[in-house]
Amino acid sequence: MNNNKETGNLGEEIATKFLTEKGFTVLHRNWRFSHWEVDIIVSKDHKLHFIEVKTRHTTKYGQPEESIKKDKMKALKNAAEAYLNLHPQWKYIQFDVVAIMLWNDEPKEIFLIEDIYF
Repeated sequence: MNNNKETGNLGEEIATKFLTEKGFTVLHRNWRFSHWEVDIIVSKDHKLHFIEVKTRHTTKYGQPEESIKKDKMKALKNAAEAYLNLHPQWKYIQFDVVAIMLWNDEPKEIFLIEDIYF
């Protein structure tokens, strides 16, 4: 992969397939409102999940999930609020992370970190 954007796009493709295989229904990818974005929005068992995807080729700068900072979580929360204002039928929500390590642009490890708290 040439750059972070391509790596991120590949990670989102892998995460979407992974989540679908786990029984989630994909509702949106790269959902935007104002300047906020949610990588993937899925549902399962009457619960709405806001998914942040982090993909890396190396652990030189830490594990993928370690790159999620406080400002990113605040932006994800703001995007979720905006989404829920537009789709008020959802009563149960959850924030999750899909962390992906690649080897030669193929998934080496995929972790679903559920119900993250911030």
